[in-house]
Amino acid sequence: MIVDLLQGGEPGAACCSGVKNLKGMAATTDDRRTACNCVKAAANRYTNLKDDAAQALASKCGVAMDVPVSKTINCDSISY
Repeated sequence: MIVDLLQGGEPGAACCSGVKNLKGMAATTDDRRTACNCVKAAANRYTNLKDDAAQALASKCGVAMDVPVSKTINCDSISY
């Protein structure tokens, strides 16, 4: 489960599949900003989420992610 990973565990196949799907859906700057806001809102629901683990999620799944995973990111700053 992704939440387990973001609290310090390792990603499973379903988690990595979700990361890959998110990358595929975030094709434009507006898409990436929308995805960023969605991920940020989800991350902020978990008080014990580790920001460094969240930022490492994509690389642990072998995905070069264009959407940052962070509780504090300003998603409007995404300009690529």
